Amino acid sequence: MASQISHIVYAKKYFDRLESEGLNDLDNVKKLFVPNEKINRDEFILGCVFPDIRRIDKNIKRKDTHLYFPVLDLNFSGLTSFEAGWKFHLYCDMKREEILNKYDFYSFKNDTKFYIQAAKFLEDGLIYDSYNNWEKITNYFNNCPYIKNNLNISPETFGLWYAILAKYAQIKPENKTIRIFAVKTLEDPENTDEIIKSIDELQKNEKVVEILKKVKDEII
Repeated sequence: MASQISHIVYAKKYFDRLESEGLNDLDNVKKLFVPNEKINRDEFILGCVFPDIRRIDKNIKRKDTHLYFPVLDLNFSGLTSFEAGWKFHLYCDMKREEILNKYDFYSFKNDTKFYIQAAKFLEDGLIYDSYNNWEKITNYFNNCPYIKNNLNISPETFGLWYAILAKYAQIKPENKTIRIFAVKTLEDPENTDEIIKSIDELQKNEKVVEILKKVKDEII
């Protein structure tokens, strides 16, 4: 599973691919979504970082957000833009694992105690600059509309999640911003300092860095 900045970068790459295939006119893409509804990129982005909202609401189980769609692919027929982004998140989680396993990423796991979580934050930092308009993203997240969902998530929790993401994404991840985000969202926030140490260790491993960069290049 990827962290939030990475999911946004993956979404950008998906839209870039659509445009490269001549689907830059949003009317031409609407067939992927609800009939007669244009794709809303902003709401797609909201959806693509939605599933991990469970991290700030203990009443939401992982299965509620991550097992929501029976089939994970890029067929968004019948879905709203928000739902399509949500499904895209789950698809990318699956593809990311396939890519990491292909390159034996987990064979380096003994190098650091919090390898998996540290790798997520490291990847966020490595590919952050692949997106060139974080100011727009953070402003939208701070003022995003409440979108109804089937999980009975309140508007207050919905808004809080995106406000937390806005704070995290406003600058390229570094120890301070990672620490703030981790304390607010991790199941065991007391491990935050150890995770940051692990990030520092992983950055020194050229092979780990190389593989994490490949995810963004190969995921779409």
